[in-house]
Amino acid sequence: MTISRILAHKGTQVISVGPQDGALAVCRTLAQHRIGAVLVRDEAGTVLGIVSERDLVRALASRGDETSTMQATQLMTRVLHTVSPATRVCDALAMITDRRVRHLPVLDERGQLAGMVSIGDLVKARIEEAEQEASELRDYVASAG
Repeated sequence: MTISRILAHKGTQVISVGPQDGALAVCRTLAQHRIGAVLVRDEAGTVLGIVSERDLVRALASRGDETSTMQATQLMTRVLHTVSPATRVCDALAMITDRRVRHLPVLDERGQLAGMVSIGDLVKARIEEAEQEASELRDYVASAG
């Protein structure tokens, strides 16, 4: 199974904030959409980075009350780990594990944003895949006997 299959079910909408948006606006966006990370994009739609709940917690731990006055560009992680629609789910899961991230932006062959997947999306897809494989094996065994 590939990332494109997840996006076909989940959709390609990606929630983002602007580079100048403050920490409170980022938190409100996360809460409103019940998500764990948002992309930071400029007016042209260029992805500049990602702000996750972890980034906010780290800022609070190191900067305290000052965090509330910080902008998205000050909070975000600039190094993005990305996948393509053709990436296999198992490869994306390995990437998430190896790089210790929870969200992967999906970039198409032109480098354009095509969606975003989370660890939850990937685990769900892998479970569905395993259940399908088990069902096919049961059917095969039943038909062979």
